[in-house]
Amino acid sequence: MPKRTLPGDLPAPMLAKVQPEMPVGDGWTYEPKWDGFRAIVAVDRDGQATLSSRDGRALGRYFPELIERLGSISADGHEPFVVDAEIVRIAPGRMDFDELQLRLHPAESRVRRLAGEIPATLVVFDLLRVGDDDLTVRPLGERLERLTSLASTKGWAPAPGDLDGVGTDPSVLVGPSTEDPQVARAWFDDDAGIGQDGIIAKRIDQPYLSGERGWIKVKHRTTLDCVVGGYRLSKTGATSEPSIGALLLGLYDGETLHYVGHTSSFKAKERRDMLEVLRPLEGGESFEGGRAPGGQSRWSAGKEAAWITLQPVLVCEVTIDRVQKGRFRHAATFVRWRDDREPLSCTFDQVP
Repeated sequence: MPKRTLPGDLPAPMLAKVQPEMPVGDGWTYEPKWDGFRAIVAVDRDGQATLSSRDGRALGRYFPELIERLGSISADGHEPFVVDAEIVRIAPGRMDFDELQLRLHPAESRVRRLAGEIPATLVVFDLLRVGDDDLTVRPLGERLERLTSLASTKGWAPAPGDLDGVGTDPSVLVGPSTEDPQVARAWFDDDAGIGQDGIIAKRIDQPYLSGERGWIKVKHRTTLDCVVGGYRLSKTGATSEPSIGALLLGLYDGETLHYVGHTSSFKAKERRDMLEVLRPLEGGESFEGGRAPGGQSRWSAGKEAAWITLQPVLVCEVTIDRVQKGRFRHAATFVRWRDDREPLSCTFDQVP
């Protein structure tokens, strides 16, 4: 199978599949799962750097401080290289994804100002190419050894075990890894602030499989009962039978229902059948007076799907990874309907 590539003939990121438990045994190594923007970083012989998102979007214009930092330590005659990394925003003792999202601003003047006010950090965790040497075919253990060697020539420091040790200046760090499951579990428990999104488990003898889910990720999961306050239709063609795209979920603060996120983990038939159940409930007040759906995504380019409000009478159980500033960090996973729960009992008190 040919390797998947990004623009500029860069390797597409290797991906991970979710498992509920961390694999253990010989041959496994573990890393914190950083909470930021995944980036394939390429630096040429002249120190010109590019940052590409996992789907090939150019990220460099949003993070000029990282481009400058990569160039200042790379325009030294060394061979060009390509690394796999994560762009993060590290506030005192924690990663702040909300602040990182603010960096994706269209105005260059605003981008430059934010680069000074809330600078980003680049955490490098894999080496994919040096010069003409394609390292993706080599085992992970060899790639990590080569990464350590490259980092020593560039002055990249190892990421500390405690995020309080990371300064606010723009920096390039090498992410930690361990073959000790106890250390990995400590990262997962997040006592030091570096495992806030879980952990990644990798086989030490595995090549880099571009675009494939060859790693394992173990994420924090919490079960919540949420009120269904609305829905969005599936983005299907005009001739297709209408169906549910996503349920819009809320939690109560007193008597006010606030939008917290969505779930879309349904099969095609479930989406069609669900629409028949929801249509008689259309037109309710649901999120009126509280936080409502519709906050533009920085990636949406001005496009935001319309949503239909519902009477807030249905309750469903979902699992989530994290709540950040009152919203689910990622989409929730639907578990079951909760006919036994009163909607007003579904409050923020459930959130750890």
